[in-house]
Amino acid sequence: MSSTDAAAGNRNRAVAGFRGLAAISTVAFHVWQQYFRYDAGGSHPPVGNPVIGAVLSLEVIDLFFVLSAYLLTLSYARAAIDGRSTRTARHFLFRRAIRILPLYVLAVLVVWASRNPTLPGNWRDLVEHLTFTHVFDQQRIFYTLGPTWSLSLEVLFYLVLVALGPLAVRACRPLRQRRTRVAVCAAGCLFLFAAPLAWIAVAHYGFGVPHTDWVVYFGPQARFGGFAAGMGLAVLTAALGDRGRLGPRTALPLVAFALAGLFALSLDSGPENFTFTFYHPIASVLWVVLIFSTLHVRQQTFWQGFLASRWLAAAGLVSYSLFIWHEPVMLQLHDAGLLPTGQSGFPLALLIVFVAAVPVATASYWLIEYPASLLGRLKDHRGRPREFYPEPATR
Repeated sequence: MSSTDAAAGNRNRAVAGFRGLAAISTVAFHVWQQYFRYDAGGSHPPVGNPVIGAVLSLEVIDLFFVLSAYLLTLSYARAAIDGRSTRTARHFLFRRAIRILPLYVLAVLVVWASRNPTLPGNWRDLVEHLTFTHVFDQQRIFYTLGPTWSLSLEVLFYLVLVALGPLAVRACRPLRQRRTRVAVCAAGCLFLFAAPLAWIAVAHYGFGVPHTDWVVYFGPQARFGGFAAGMGLAVLTAALGDRGRLGPRTALPLVAFALAGLFALSLDSGPENFTFTFYHPIASVLWVVLIFSTLHVRQQTFWQGFLASRWLAAAGLVSYSLFIWHEPVMLQLHDAGLLPTGQSGFPLALLIVFVAAVPVATASYWLIEYPASLLGRLKDHRGRPREFYPEPATR
């Protein structure tokens, strides 16, 4: 195996580890939310220890955004900076569709039908989820599959990327100097990151919009910064190429800095304070630092070894299914009286939800996700319909 192949293998294992960690953290976060208690004195978390609370309440949705944008933008960044080729928009969207839609549509239909046993039911909720527009509905944004508001932004990002990516490639083509092409791409990412920052600042400080206005703070105008940060990481990676790879003495302190920063951000965050208001843009930057100091290295560190562990690789493999099914599983267990009552039952509830959700996610991967991925064979590497029965060449 060449050094390039080994580096690609390490990167893929680390990415799978990141996905596994993010999926596990997302499950823990939503069980944590389920056991919050609300009264006249405010909200009360199920665990009083602030250190444990900061770990459990760490929101990792920006990691999904940054990682997705980084991986999907990398080919466009390399094309814009170094003149490499890219897939067509049609091929890109086809690959994304077979990755996202089969499981998502099935889960929406199953969960919606179970909660709307008589027709017409909440038909607007169904339509919005099937069209990924529920993120724009203040009332229904968290209906049916609560965490999938983020998939609305993911799908919107795909559309933005296939529009802006080719534009960036064409804009950079006449530029002779490589550093100028890098600067143009970086400036575009910086603008896309700064625009949501301005929106959040104006909404919060200018108009006093409370954080419970979901459409204002969960929509693309506020949350696109995570994708922009991932796009910026892709530009940085393409610009550096194999240059500037970090050694352990630099990489590991950066990993520690990013993890400590994310912990401090979660610990300090409180309703309407500065770190709460700008939590997601700050977290996105810290996730970029963490991913860069993990992937752009000369040699594997123990942190990469941890991410490549078998249990995290297994969690990463089924991470999308775990993300989709964990909330319906948790609510079904709750409605059936199979979760302990009272905040003291939170640790046991966390264990029960994992024990129930992981097998469901595993079955979902092998029965839905994996077979759907085989549809990718319908297209060749150029995005054209694959000819399965080519005619023999004539002599």
